[in-house]
Amino acid sequence: MNPCRIILVDDHSLFRNGLRGLLEHSGDCRVVGEAGSGEEFLAMLPRLEADVVFMDFSMPGIDGAQTTERALALRPELRIITLSMFGEESYYSRMVEAGARGFLLKDSPLDDVLEAIGTVMAGGTYFSPQLLSSLTENMHTREDAGDDQLSSREREILVLVCRGLSNQEIADALFISKRTVDKHRANILEKTGCKNTASLVVYAIRNGVVDV
Repeated sequence: MNPCRIILVDDHSLFRNGLRGLLEHSGDCRVVGEAGSGEEFLAMLPRLEADVVFMDFSMPGIDGAQTTERALALRPELRIITLSMFGEESYYSRMVEAGARGFLLKDSPLDDVLEAIGTVMAGGTYFSPQLLSSLTENMHTREDAGDDQLSSREREILVLVCRGLSNQEIADALFISKRTVDKHRANILEKTGCKNTASLVVYAIRNGVVDV
């Protein structure tokens, strides 16, 4: 199997060097390009063949969301993984809308980084566990959420799922049985086409069920 071809886009060269070393040491990845800004990345993109891009959000010039939108307009097959620090949760809805497939904290362990690569290469969406916990702590329900395909009860359960509650905890919070929650959650997954909690969070943000 050929190594996954990766481009690193971050304005800190020390961070890029460290991530490059970890990825290439894993044996499953090959860094084919690096850029210190969105403009530099977009200029080099036509010359490079890549599978995954690690994209910093906060960079001089155009930010990660704008860069992601422009890159995917040129190369829609790219899988873009957002890199961020704690406290930058407000950016995620923009990265979701721009088309990012993965979301990692910059201090994530290598196992999470490799899992994110594998997940997006398989067509999925990845949230690092630490990021999912941080993100859901700051969510609140939008009273004007207008996703017509979900019932009010399903939206209520979706919000609690996004906050990291288990099915049993949701049942306890809503004074209903776990079996009922299981059924609602299965319906939500079927209606939204999501496969896991991470993709449900993306769906909820994209469709305005929750604000970040």
